[in-house]
Parts: sequence; structure tokens; C-alpha cells
Amino acid sequence: MKEKETVTLSGQIVAIKNIYTRTGKRIQEAILSDGEDSILLIWFNQTYLIKSLPAGTFLSISGRVGEWNRKKALISPQYEKLFDKKETIHTGKLISIYPETAGLSSKWLRHKISLVLPTTLTEIKDPLNKTHLKNLGLQPLIPSIKEIHQPKSIQSAEQARIRLAFDELLDIQLKTLKRKNTWKENSVSKILVINKPSVEKFINSLPFTLTKSQDRSVKEILKDMSENVPMNRLLEGDVGSGKTIVAAIAALVCFENGYQTAIMAPTQILAEQHYHTIRDVFKKYKVRVELITSGVKKSEMGKADIIIGTHALIHKKAKLNDVGLVIIDEQHRFGVEQRTHLIQKSGKKSIAPHVLTMTATPIPRTIALTVYGDLDLSTLDELPKGRLPITTKIVRKNKKQVAYKWINEQIIEKKIQAFVICPLIEESQKETMKQVKAATAEFENLKKIFPKLKLELLHGKLKSKEKTMAIQNFKNGKTNILVSTPVVEVGIDVKNAAIMIIETPERFGLAQLHQLRGRIGRGEKKSYCLLFPENLSQKSVRRLYALKNNESGHKLAELDLKMRGPGEIYGKRQSGFVDLKIATWNDTALIKKAREFAKKVLDNPTKYPGYRVKTLIN
Repeated sequence: MKEKETVTLSGQIVAIKNIYTRTGKRIQEAILSDGEDSILLIWFNQTYLIKSLPAGTFLSISGRVGEWNRKKALISPQYEKLFDKKETIHTGKLISIYPETAGLSSKWLRHKISLVLPTTLTEIKDPLNKTHLKNLGLQPLIPSIKEIHQPKSIQSAEQARIRLAFDELLDIQLKTLKRKNTWKENSVSKILVINKPSVEKFINSLPFTLTKSQDRSVKEILKDMSENVPMNRLLEGDVGSGKTIVAAIAALVCFENGYQTAIMAPTQILAEQHYHTIRDVFKKYKVRVELITSGVKKSEMGKADIIIGTHALIHKKAKLNDVGLVIIDEQHRFGVEQRTHLIQKSGKKSIAPHVLTMTATPIPRTIALTVYGDLDLSTLDELPKGRLPITTKIVRKNKKQVAYKWINEQIIEKKIQAFVICPLIEESQKETMKQVKAATAEFENLKKIFPKLKLELLHGKLKSKEKTMAIQNFKNGKTNILVSTPVVEVGIDVKNAAIMIIETPERFGLAQLHQLRGRIGRGEKKSYCLLFPENLSQKSVRRLYALKNNESGHKLAELDLKMRGPGEIYGKRQSGFVDLKIATWNDTALIKKAREFAKKVLDNPTKYPGYRVKTLIN
């Protein structure tokens, strides 16, 4: 046996004892022998082993060979007692590892599953017949379930995973396509007529020219809005790609037909940003734009043509009687129930308004086709003309002071402003006090570094008025540096902001970093994004250099999917993204196969009786 080699051994415990050290550690030392050779076994703080594994106990042991007091030993090995001719469950073979929590170990689960699996398998029916399995290149369900829990080989375990991954993806695809078919059964709540000359006049009055992708998306949206079936479209585009103006053109059509538009944003900051942008866009028109937040009283609500708000749009009794269009921004931040509630509030049972959902989160194609398969997709894949490219730099620890000096000079000489995004401490959709404290500490530290500059702190725990004041001071140029947590940055649009520092960028996904970076580079001055990593692994270096060398959100999202998986790209707690159990979003061929099969099931349900019930879910 070589050191660091993983081995499985069988033998008999010939001696076992507790050793108590001066520092208070409790060590369990045992000797395992097969009659010819012996080896030392070491455990820590498991005093019960003296009674449960007394001398004479036959064991199967698995672990890595190490050294203890200059002798070869297995440190904290896995073990199981051996009985006459009984097959091992935990050692001497490939074993399944399960998600664990306090008091619930893989070993415990493995043992319980081994007891119930034989009887449970007889109760399972495979919804796929032999012809389906042959055409799909999959193995039967029952052997797959047995193999995934009790694998015989790496190859057979992978075949089992593929079958179960297909079932998981198929279930998602069936629900998604069923939602799409159900949506098509709705009637549109308001019949809209598209006045093309009026739309063209509005577009020509804008102080900029629409990009090709904006023009294409507008045409796709207006075509949908002229139909009798309500639109259900996703508008995807990078931060700064011009989604809001596309949405405004759709709202104009609704206004000219005498109907309302409701716009729901995930945060108050983003809702206020939309309010100011939309109000400015329509300042030459008699369009009444109203902002509804949790702080607005019911008595203050008037009848508006465009109503903008957060969750308050659902919970407040806003007047949504004549809504022809619902726009939901950053839709993955809302749960399905919240989105459905707003749509139902704006319509009736089988009558629905047109729905346009928007996101600045770049979504890999495989995820978009699966999670958002019920939506038609429009993509903004280019930035407006005149946007200067952002230079991204990775600043090592020993260069931070030089960077701070350079930032100070840039702000004073070029009269520009800067963001500082504080570290993401824990992955959460809601901001925690831990993150707020980290941001506050960084704010105090930066005040010492930039004594001649005006700094302000922004985080989600501030009162509504304090947030608004911090943002307005930054927009008006009263603040030189805005120190912010990552949760609240979306929606702040300041053309004079030309520098962004991101602390511990290795903790963020590439898509998140790209979104953060998109908050700068909106003006005429050259912009810089400085990444201040704390600990750089090889994987982190690859990811940060990918950000440095790419400006396309879609390319970065695809790269991040390969490197980290969707859970880490978007945050595991975000409502709109499915947390896969056994499939992965990199299973592109399997996703395509599941989608094609799901269409067949829904088109000819009688041919696929095993899935008849599933198509009715959600």
C-alpha cells in the first residue's frame, strides 16, 4: 500500500482503545488484521466506537492510506460490519453519494435505500415501451433506478444517469409546452390596432437610431400584439442594449388604443429608473405615467396610462381595469405565482392581456429553450451606436494601492464618478445583514483611502427615502463614489459613472459580473471595470480572463455554464431557474431529445398513455 492511495480492506479488529490528549482531543485507535498483516485505524471524537466495534468484530474498511506516529494508517475510514456471505453496502465497491444535512448522512441513506429498493422497484412502471427506448437510445427505468443507487461500474452508472436525466428534462419540457398550449387557448383582453405611421413617427422622434436587433424585436412584438391570441414573449438583451425603449414602443401602441400598460420591476430602484425613463420618453405625449410602490397610499393612486411598480402592483389595489399590456422586468426574480397573479389581475379566467417579459441576464440557449420554452424569444444582441467599449482589468492585491491612486486622479481630473461593488458573501436572493456589515466596513475603509472625495453608501436595508437620496446624489454628481452591495445595483443609470471596482469578483458568476459591468460605459467618457480578487484559483483566473476578453453576455453565459453550472451563474434561490437534480444544462443533446419527444406526447397523447397524467400538471 502506498501513501495517499485509497484502499478497501477486510479483516478483524484485534484491539481498540480511546486515547485522550493533553489538548482535550479524543482519539480512537484500532488495529485491523487479516491474520497475516495488520494496519492502524484512527478516528477522532467517536468514543462510541469502542463499544460498537469491540475486539473480534469483522469489518470492511475503505479510506486513504496516511501516516500516524510514523506508521501506516487509515485516517477516519468508512467502515461496515461483515456478516456471513452478506454483500457490502458502503465499502469495497462503487457507492452512491447523496445530498447530506445534519443528522442525515449518505451512509444512513444508503442503508435505508438498500432495505426498501427491492420491494419498491416492483411497484414502478416504465412509461416508455421497448420501441420508445430503442428509438431514444435509453435503457429501461427499473434497472436505471437500481443502478443509480447501487452502481456496478462507472459506465453503467452513467447510462442510468442519462435515462433518469431524460425523464427529469422531459417532465420540465412537458410542463413548459403544456403552458404554451394552454396560453394559446386564451383570448386577448383588448383588441389592438397597430397604427404604423404613428409608431414610425415616434421612433423617428427619438434622439438615437434603433439598432437592427431593436428594430427586429419591435416588429416581432407589434406582430404579436395585432393577433387575437395574447402575446407571451421574452425580450432578452444585455444591460444597456435598449430593452426599455422597445417596451415603450409597445406601451405607445397600447396607449393609442386607449388601454393601460402595467410594468412590474423586482426592486424599487429599478421601478423608479423605469418611471423616469418612460416619463422622459413620453414627455411630448399626453401619457400619464404613475409610479406605485409599497409607500404609496391608495388615496394617492390616480388613473394612469402606464402604471409602474414593484410587487405593490399585485398587493395594492391599483386600478388595472383597462390593461392591454403587462411588462415584467427581470422576470426570473419573480416566482411563477407572482407573475400569474399580475396577469390574472389584468384579465379574466381565459382572457389575458399581452405579456412582454424582459431580462438583462444572458441565458444560454439550452436553458432558454427549456425553462422559457413557453415564451417566444426576441433577442437584443448589439449595443446602441456610440457606446465605447469598457476596458476590464484584473488588479492583484499588491497593486491595489496603485489602483486607488489612479482612481483618485481620474475622478478629480476627468470629473467622473465611480461605483464600488462590495463582495457577495453568501448566495441569496435577499440581502443579508452580513453583506450590509461588509459594505459598511468597506465604506469606512474607502473614506480613509479617498479623504478628499465624497462617498455614499447604498444597500437594501436602508429606508426608501435614504435609498432615493443616495441615488439622486450620485446622479446629480454630488457623490464621487457610490459604495453598493450587489443586490441593489440594477437600475442605476448614471452616464458620468466611468469606473467600477468589483471586490472579490471570483464569488460572482460571469453573467452577474457582466451585468454589474454594464452599469458603466453609458456616457461619452472612456470607462474601466477593475476586478479586485481576494483568492485566485486556476478556475477563477480562467473565468475572470474570460470576462476581461469578452463583451458579449451570451458568450459569457455559455462559458459560465460550462465552467460552473446554472446554479452558480444565477444564484440557486432565484425563482425562475430550475434546480436540476440529476440532469445538467450541459446535456444539450438530451435536452433536444426530450423537447422533441415532449412535442410528440402532447400532439398524440393516446400513443403515450404513460404520460397522460403528467401533461395536466401545471
